[in-house]
Amino acid sequence: MKGWILAAALAAGCGGDADVAGNYTIALTNGDNGCNLSNFTPGQMTSGITFTVTQDGSKVTGTVEGVPGLYLVGLLGGGKNVFTGSVSGDDLDVESLGSKSYTTGNCTYTYNATIGGSLDGDVLRGRIEYRAADNGNPDCSQVHGCVTFQDYNGTRPPQ
Repeated sequence: MKGWILAAALAAGCGGDADVAGNYTIALTNGDNGCNLSNFTPGQMTSGITFTVTQDGSKVTGTVEGVPGLYLVGLLGGGKNVFTGSVSGDDLDVESLGSKSYTTGNCTYTYNATIGGSLDGDVLRGRIEYRAADNGNPDCSQVHGCVTFQDYNGTRPPQ
């Protein structure tokens, strides 16, 4: 009997994945613009962004709504304001792989975006990163390995 009690106590203490589902109101601050994205000014702050997260176990889908969502569609391609990924413990990691193609000389590339964050109660904090995914042509030197990022924090109504 003691073995079952100990096993149950250990299982309860291991914890699980956080419940990250909800409608977050996000504020973000632009960081470095390593990819030279247009309409992106380092240090600029934006607030009131709606980020809707649904969850099924450890699988997560997040949708950026409104004008910021339209900006993502313009940058990444159609439907790319929707991010998919997972939650592990209190950490969220979702991505949207770009489908809109850009060219510079013989370089062809898209932008991918990832959102990483940690949940503390009803507050989600983290970073959004935009990276170019190129075809490896030498003409890609301006975008190869570039990173543009935004730091964010947001809240959801209490769960």
